[in-house]
Amino acid sequence: MRPSSENPLPTPLSQEQFMRLFLQAEREILRYVMAIVPNVADARDILQETALALWKARDKYDPDRPFIPWACRFALNEARMFLRTNGRRKRFLHEDLVPLLEARRRELAPQLDSRREHLRECLQQLPADQQQLIRGYYFDDDSVPVLADRSGSSTDAVYKSLQRIRQTLEACIGRKQRLAAS
Repeated sequence: MRPSSENPLPTPLSQEQFMRLFLQAEREILRYVMAIVPNVADARDILQETALALWKARDKYDPDRPFIPWACRFALNEARMFLRTNGRRKRFLHEDLVPLLEARRRELAPQLDSRREHLRECLQQLPADQQQLIRGYYFDDDSVPVLADRSGSSTDAVYKSLQRIRQTLEACIGRKQRLAAS
């Protein structure tokens, strides 16, 4: 008996193609996990477990479908296992809220993608010292005391600078969104 031509099996991705997809989606998956488990260290552990689970199931991925929703289902399972194992479910998120968060994430995805692109543009418009501060704090996970020491400022000055930069970025994003909507 010949295999049905109606539902052919997807062509599996090469290891390199799969890794590229994962690396492109990694930040989005981490954000998704952090909506469930807000502790950064725990979320990163869950992301690593998700990466392993995705790697083991990579031959089941259909490249004709979006990667991020597929990967987020794995992340959700890993987050649930983490919460169950660590007995933290009650502290962070009620189980009934997870599907609602997932639906809301899908609903807002286009708007969030737009905001992320505007943020990227706004970050590039910042002066170099402000870009370094943002990069250190948000991307390199440097602590405020480390940033203060590096810049020769007080910790209070760094906190205030970060607050002003966030306000500047929010205003810039808002302007870009209004321009895009008009």
